[in-house]
Amino acid sequence: MRYDATREVMTIAPVIPVVVVPDAASGVAIARALVTGGIRVIEVTLRTAAGLAAIEAIAERVDGICVGAGTVWTPAQAQQAIDAGAEFMVSPGIADAVNAVAQSRDIAYLPGAQTVSEIAHLTRQGATATKLFPASVVGGPAAIKAFASVLPDVVFCPTGGITEDTAADYLALDCVPCVGGSWLVSADAVEAADWGAIRAAAERACLLGDR
Repeated sequence: MRYDATREVMTIAPVIPVVVVPDAASGVAIARALVTGGIRVIEVTLRTAAGLAAIEAIAERVDGICVGAGTVWTPAQAQQAIDAGAEFMVSPGIADAVNAVAQSRDIAYLPGAQTVSEIAHLTRQGATATKLFPASVVGGPAAIKAFASVLPDVVFCPTGGITEDTAADYLALDCVPCVGGSWLVSADAVEAADWGAIRAAAERACLLGDR
């Protein structure tokens, strides 16, 4: 696994959209709206049966976007996501077996953690970046400051409960190059095929990088 590649993914945009797709066609439309709005990265979760098909369709049909797979828990899911075209993978928590696949396939991987002990476990495996989930529940920016004080070489992608209004509080921290957010792609916008609303949300999200 290329730990430097994981950090590179985290610098593509101030917000990594965390997306649940109902079908592959919607995934492509969402990805195109995000790119038009200036966000060139997307995390398609494997929470629905359409996740893998959407990753494959985005990888094949949408130029200029880095597509990743989220909610990856098992080695089988990891292999399938990579074969579908995922350029990075994300787990909500520690998933050592997924980490092993990421290393063997040389793909960027962002494992999740909630505690100092969990983050320390990841660093012993060589990781220098983690997804803090659910960020708003485990203490928000104050918790990240505390974690960073004893783990100064780790960067964080807080996800979970973060909104357009609170994202800047996280991004103000030097150890937070990006946040994960589902607000950019709301279920209502997807159901209504309101790609303009997603584009507008992406445009606003880009401004969060001017901090």
